[in-house]
Amino acid sequence: MKVYIVGTGVDGRNTLTKEAEKAIDEAELLIGAERMLQPFQSMGKELFTSYMPQDIADKLASSSYGTAAVLLSGDCGFFSGAKKLLPLLDIYDVRIIPGISSVSYFCSRLGLSYENMKFVSLHGKAANIAVNVRLNERCFFLLGGDMTAADVCRVLCSFGLSDVTVHIGAELGYDTETVTSGKAHEFVDPAPVGLVVMVTENSGALRCVPSAINDDDFVRGEIPMTKSEVRCIAVSKLGIRTDSVVWDVGCGTGSVSVESAYRCPDGKVVSFDKKTEAAALTAKNAQLFSCDNIEVIEGSCPEVLEDAPTPDKVFIGGSSGNMNGIFDAVYAKNPFANIVVTAVSLETLNDAVSCFKKYGTAAEVVQIAVMRTKKLGSHTMLQAQNPVFIISGRLS
Repeated sequence: MKVYIVGTGVDGRNTLTKEAEKAIDEAELLIGAERMLQPFQSMGKELFTSYMPQDIADKLASSSYGTAAVLLSGDCGFFSGAKKLLPLLDIYDVRIIPGISSVSYFCSRLGLSYENMKFVSLHGKAANIAVNVRLNERCFFLLGGDMTAADVCRVLCSFGLSDVTVHIGAELGYDTETVTSGKAHEFVDPAPVGLVVMVTENSGALRCVPSAINDDDFVRGEIPMTKSEVRCIAVSKLGIRTDSVVWDVGCGTGSVSVESAYRCPDGKVVSFDKKTEAAALTAKNAQLFSCDNIEVIEGSCPEVLEDAPTPDKVFIGGSSGNMNGIFDAVYAKNPFANIVVTAVSLETLNDAVSCFKKYGTAAEVVQIAVMRTKKLGSHTMLQAQNPVFIISGRLS
């Protein structure tokens, strides 16, 4: 059987390409969601209504037709159901027919280039919003499910991005199409519903991954923090990927959490501290730096680690004497996690090295001593900071 996977454009008919029309004309069986099939009801072909990959594969397996077409909205390569469907169709002669995506259609309506946009799908799933807008001048959000344009704008306002420009497109390609633009704070009340997309423009975007952020930029309290020079090295040794799940154990003010969060805009940071003030400071700094991919959990470790999402990177800035229990909890979740520990005492250094050794890993130990300048009268003096050990390794 020849199977066409056809991108039908944004409206399913007017934006259909000639190549897609030819494939649909040739097919004896049309498969797709009800909205996709509606324009072709009068063609006299068998129609099978479903958008579930396994249902589609089962229907094709039970059919005797020579040619079938699976109709998908937009373009087959842009957050499309084709991704899950294709592995189920390897016994067929499959051809993908590209369509006009919502991003190309909407950006043409706005007169914007989308070559450097960050694409984020909120269609039926959760994803990070504020941190991506903070890092990128332009973002495209595909909305759907429980996430509305108003919800996105409320998140932006909660994380210090209320003046970001937003463009909201609803029912693109249909007679009911609407396009509205303004600032995020203007759309926190219920906005257009239905098939909705959004583009954000942030002229103040960072456009880089911040490292060694100035200590004074953070909200500070009486809680100790990992200073910028130490933080820079410790975070770099974690090797955080864009989709990593990072644990910050003993998060303090959350300075490591913030720098880690910027490195995993498609992942998340889970920050733990037993002190209420520390948890509150981390939450405040997450908002200050627009890091909505930071989740703060108050409680003692290792007890609170049991229900946390599985990490691939772990930073331990404070163990309260429970280093062994924390390592055990990490190993139980992911026996191949990368761990970085900072220590200012020989006892903590010894505990960390012993824990790595317990799991068959030779830890790398680096000791750094930082000096900062301080103006005293007409002279500039060097002021020594506490030496810090950075212990790192990957569990066996």
